[in-house]
Amino acid sequence: MSATGRALVTGGNRGIGLAIARSLAEAGHAVAVTYRSGEPPEGLVGVRCEVTDTASVDAAFAEAEQRLEGPVDILVANAGITRDQLLMRMSDDEYDSVVDTNLGGAFRCARRATKGMIRLRRGRIILISSVVGLYGLPGQANYAASKSALVGLARSISRELGGRGITANVVAPGFIETDMTDALPPDRKEAYLAAIPAGRFGATQEVAAAVRFLAGEDAAYITGAVIPVDGGLGMGH
Repeated sequence: MSATGRALVTGGNRGIGLAIARSLAEAGHAVAVTYRSGEPPEGLVGVRCEVTDTASVDAAFAEAEQRLEGPVDILVANAGITRDQLLMRMSDDEYDSVVDTNLGGAFRCARRATKGMIRLRRGRIILISSVVGLYGLPGQANYAASKSALVGLARSISRELGGRGITANVVAPGFIETDMTDALPPDRKEAYLAAIPAGRFGATQEVAAAVRFLAGEDAAYITGAVIPVDGGLGMGH
């Protein structure tokens, strides 16, 4: 793995994804982000992508690699959605759309990224999961299933491509200060905080720091790992 690479961060136009993209850029990597609507972040290469569509993923990679002047050798699969509902009321569409975006999207992007990585004989695949994937939460059976499955995906990639200089790891954030946590009712926020040993929500930059490490040379012998960034909430789940 060279000191700097070419990174693609899916869903990198806001929140955790944007913090990751900016952190990778600060580390000297050339960075592109995917987004579905609006405008790309200032100072970063932006490519439109719908991760549930293979043709859109292929086109986004082709554009990113053209604008970054070479194959993507760092993939951060961050794009994800939630459609919360109690199990008995959850529709097929609410389940399928979340799994197809969060898990299927990561699969499609990893599959496409490995084409260039195999030729280069190096690569970093970093899948953004969630503490919920292993901890579980009521009303999030679809989301938890999709995020838990990323562990199996990363570990299978590790066994398949580890000999080619490609690593695949999972970062599992806990409750992070974003627009979503800001909108929580005060009683819900207090309940969540009481369950976190660190006594606070995390910052997007703290998730980005873990990703930045896994994308670098110092993490060459780490693969198939799940790195929690959750203030102790999951405690090894």
